[in-house]
Amino acid sequence: MADTNAPKQQNQKQGGKGNELKLPTRAENFSDWYNDLVKRAKLADNSDVRGSMVIRPNGYALWENMQRVLDGMFKDTGHQNAYFPVLIPEAYLAKEKKHVADFAPQVAVVTHAGGKALPEGERYVIRPTSETIINRSFTNWVQSYRDLPLLINQWANVIRWEMRPRLFLRTTEFLWQEGHTCHVDEADAQAETLRMLDVYETFARDYMAMPVIKGQKTESEKFPGAVRTYSIEAMMQDKKALQAGTSHMLGQNFAKMFDTMYQSKEGKKEYVWQTSWGVSTRLIGALIMTHSDDAGLVVPPRLAPTHLVIVIIGRTPEERGPVREKAHTMAAEAKKVGIRVLVDDDETKGPGFKYAEYELRGVCVRAELGPKDLAQNQVTLVRRDVKEKVAVSIDQAIGKVSEMLEGMQQDLLARATEHKNANTFEVNTLEELKDKAGKGFLLMHWDGTPETEARIKEEFGLTTRNRPFDLKQEPGRCIMTGNPSAGRIVFATAY
Repeated sequence: MADTNAPKQQNQKQGGKGNELKLPTRAENFSDWYNDLVKRAKLADNSDVRGSMVIRPNGYALWENMQRVLDGMFKDTGHQNAYFPVLIPEAYLAKEKKHVADFAPQVAVVTHAGGKALPEGERYVIRPTSETIINRSFTNWVQSYRDLPLLINQWANVIRWEMRPRLFLRTTEFLWQEGHTCHVDEADAQAETLRMLDVYETFARDYMAMPVIKGQKTESEKFPGAVRTYSIEAMMQDKKALQAGTSHMLGQNFAKMFDTMYQSKEGKKEYVWQTSWGVSTRLIGALIMTHSDDAGLVVPPRLAPTHLVIVIIGRTPEERGPVREKAHTMAAEAKKVGIRVLVDDDETKGPGFKYAEYELRGVCVRAELGPKDLAQNQVTLVRRDVKEKVAVSIDQAIGKVSEMLEGMQQDLLARATEHKNANTFEVNTLEELKDKAGKGFLLMHWDGTPETEARIKEEFGLTTRNRPFDLKQEPGRCIMTGNPSAGRIVFATAY
C-alpha cells in the first residue's frame, strides 16, 4: 500500500504548473535571466576552480552536436584532426613579441613540477592558443611545396585567466577548435582565411539559426601576431554584440619565428604562409541569448539534443499501459526518420511540472498522450517556440513533428534576422550616437585611428566589431573628429 501511495503523494507535490522552475524575465534583468537559465536548465555550473565551469550533460550534448556538424564541415574542406600538448615551453611565446605581450595577462605558468621548482628556461605555460607549439611541429612536417597546403584542426581546451568570468561567454578554461594551416603563398593563405570564415557563417546561419555580420576587424581588435583578422558578429536579444568566430591571416610571422620553411619548385627555401581560425563553447551562450525566452531554453532543431518528448498521461496502471505501448511505437517510428526522441513515463511528477521542465530544457516538440487521446486516435503536439497546441492523428504524428521541426528552424532564423535588421542603424551625428548607443549595431564613419576608437569606447561603451563585407563603402567624415573616413564600420556594446 505504501508503494502505491508514494508516487501519488509526490505527484501532488510536483503536479502544478512548474512555478518552481520559473526564471527572471529578460525584461527585468537580462543578465540574471541568462545566468539562471544556464544553471536551471542544467547546462553548466560554476566550478571550485576560479573562473571555470562544469559543463553538465545537457550543455555538453549541445556542444557535441555543434562539434559533430563543424567537424564534418572542416573535413569536407580538406582538413584533418590532430592533437598537440596542453603545455607549451614558456620560451616559445617569447619568440613572437606581439603575441606574448597581448596574451601575458591571461597566461597561466607552470613553475613547479614533480615537487620541485622548474629552472628559468624550463617553465611551461598552459596553452592560451597553439600557434607556437603547432609551428614547432609544422617545421618538422613541412619540407617541400609538395607538403602544402597543410590543413590541420585541433579540438582541445585552453586556459586564459579570466578576471570577469561568465558561464560559456568568458571562462578561464573553455573548449574550442583551432584550425592551423600552411600555404605556399599569400593568395592561397588569404583564400583559406576567408573560406573558413564562410564555413563559420554557414554554420551560424544554417544550424544555429543565427544571422551574423561578416567582416574584417580593426588593427586594435585583431589577433596578436596576425596580419589581418576577420570575424562573424551576432546580435543577442538584448541588442549587444557577440563575436561568434574568428579567422586570422597570420602571414609569415610565426613561420619566421620557428623557421617553418619549404623548398619551392624552383629549389629555393621559402617561409610558409599561415592561417588560424576558431570557435568555442561561447557558441552555446550565443545560442541561448539569440533564441531563448522567459520559460527557458529554445534550441534550433538541427542542434537540439532532444527533438521530441512524448509525455504519458494516465492515473492508473490500467490507463498508462496502452498509452505507454503506443508512445514507444511512436518513438520507434520517430527514430527511423532521425528524430531524437524521449518517452517520459515518470509517475512521480505531474504533467504540468513536466511541461515546464521540458520547456526549460528546450525540447523542440512536446507530445501529450493519454487514454482519451488514444480513444480518439489523436495526440496533442506543442512546438516549443510558439507553444501552440495542435491535435493530429497518431498515424500522422511523426510526419507532423518533422514538419514542425523544419518550420521551427526556419522561423527562428527569420525572427533573429528581423531582430538584427530592426536594430541596425546608420548613425551620422553625435546626437544620433548618444540616442542609439547600446541599442544595437551602429554603422558609423570613423577616422581609422586607435585614439578615436578608444575615445568612442570610453565615452559610449562601444567597440568596433568589424567592417562588413556586404556594406558598400563610401567616404565620409568621422562622427567624432570630422576627419576623413574611408567608410562605415560596425560599433556596438559587446560581450
